Order: sequence, then structure tokens, then C-alpha cells
Amino acid sequence: MRVFVTGASGWIGSSLVPELMGAGHQVVGLARSDASADALTAVGAGVHRGSLDDVDGLRSAAAASDGVIHLAFKHEMAFSGDFDGAVQADRRAVEAFGEALAGSDRPFVLASGLAGLVPGRVSTEEDGHDIDPYDTANPVSGPRGRHATAQLTLALASRGIRTSVVRLPPTVYGAGDPGFMATLVGVARKTGVSGYVGDGTARWPGVHRLDAAHLFRLALEGAPAGSTLHAAGDEGVALRVVAEVIGRHLDLPTVSIAPDEAGPHFGWVGPFLGLDCPSSSRITRELLGWQPTRPGLIDDLETGHYFHTSAG
Repeated sequence: MRVFVTGASGWIGSSLVPELMGAGHQVVGLARSDASADALTAVGAGVHRGSLDDVDGLRSAAAASDGVIHLAFKHEMAFSGDFDGAVQADRRAVEAFGEALAGSDRPFVLASGLAGLVPGRVSTEEDGHDIDPYDTANPVSGPRGRHATAQLTLALASRGIRTSVVRLPPTVYGAGDPGFMATLVGVARKTGVSGYVGDGTARWPGVHRLDAAHLFRLALEGAPAGSTLHAAGDEGVALRVVAEVIGRHLDLPTVSIAPDEAGPHFGWVGPFLGLDCPSSSRITRELLGWQPTRPGLIDDLETGHYFHTSAG
């Protein structure tokens, strides 16, 4: 297939592009900068210059492709305080892809999230479908707004598009990870303690980025229309255990941070650290034969790459 990928030079995309090309697919990646375009060219992928705000360009790129994988999301905008603005940009991109692919039976795979689905219990692929994406009279905000975009994507199956949604854990880890785990290591170095929120029993699912990339390819190639998939390698790792591993590697004490101090202590990541969002991927594994083969989160932390001087 000729596959159009947004976020192709990002954390997951930079693993997905070689995964797709190794399986014989031709990749065209969205690039909003010269650096992104150069990175794609270096691995033999095609380049479509533009951004998520260029909906006409997104529509034309999708129309010229045999399938679309939409990884990009305005994380910087979201984490700087305008989460709803990032969600709206994402929704406009999905609507453009829907217009381009309608009636074609071509695959469209969306990256979404696992956080906030059903706090306090293990979520499954059957959860989180209670939002009407067309209900403009009762708009949802925050993470649920992103879930609404996922529901919109699934609804496009009725328009002749083989849609699927891959829900990603809060932490997609591995060597070079710029996300949550690297941030926690950086905060520990800065503050002199490795912290967790409250009693530290909040659980996060996790997945190695290479396993996540493999699932996106499987979804592109064979997920039935309207499929919800969970990219959870680890079902749920207690964040106190994460803090203990970080503390041991940095030779720092592990301490509890009160929930009302999480923001000042951890910065932008603080509000997320109290989320208890364990998630199962049993249905996904049975449906597509996906089987994570890389180390789990704790084993990956133990390898030490997060604790090199440049990490965090």
C-alpha cells in the first residue's frame, strides 16, 4: 500500500515508518519542518509538506493514498493549557480524512489514548464508547474530547472506510523516550527525590514503542472496520514501583507527594500521575494476533538508558 502517515517523524512514527517499509509498504509522511522532511527522506520515505492545520493538504494526501495512519496530535498545545484546542485540530484532521476516504473501503487508523476511560478498574476495548461524537449541544472537554474524536473515527466505518482506533498508554517507552518516564527522571534529578502521588497505587499501562508500531501496521493491514484496539503491553504498573526504580538508579530517596502538591512538584506531568487507568489488550491480541515481544516498562527502566546524563 501507499500509506500516508501523520506524525511520521515523531516518537512512534519513527519506528512505524521502517515497520511499514519493511513489510513492503510505500510511506509518505507529513512534515511541517525541514528537519522532519530530512528525517523521512533519510529512511527512504516520501514527504508531504504541511501541518495539521492544512486540512486541504491532508485531504489531498489521503485521497492519493491507499491508507492513512494518523499519529500526530498537538501535544505541546495540549500540555501548555489548551487541550481543547488540540482536540479540535485533531477532529478537523479526522473529518478531512473521512471526506477523502469515504466509500473507498481503504483503511484509516487513528492514534488515541487509554487514560481516563474508566478510572479505577481495568478497561477493555469495549469501554469508552458512550460519547456521541455528533452531539454538538453537549460538547466534552479534556481527554474525553479526544475519546469523542476516536468515536467519530469509528463512526466513519458507516461511510465505507475501514476505520480502527489504536488506544495508546500514557507511556510509550524505549531508548530515546522524550515523554513521561524521561520527565519523571528529570524531575527526580532536579528535586533530589523520586516522587509518586499519594499512596502510589495508581496504575499505568505501558507499551514499548516498537510493539506499538507493530500494532499500527497490523491494524492497517487487517483490522475490521470499526475496531477499537488497545496497545497495552503492561496492563498496569503501579507508579510507586516506577518511582522506586528511578530512586534506586539515581541513588535518591523515594517519597510520597501530596495530590495538591503534584502540580508544583512535577510540573505539567503532575495532573496525570494520580490517574489509575490499567487496561487490558486481550481482545486486540485475539483479533489481530498481536503479541508484545519487547521488555515491559520496569524491565526497560532497569536497563538504565533513562539514567544516562542526557536522559530527562
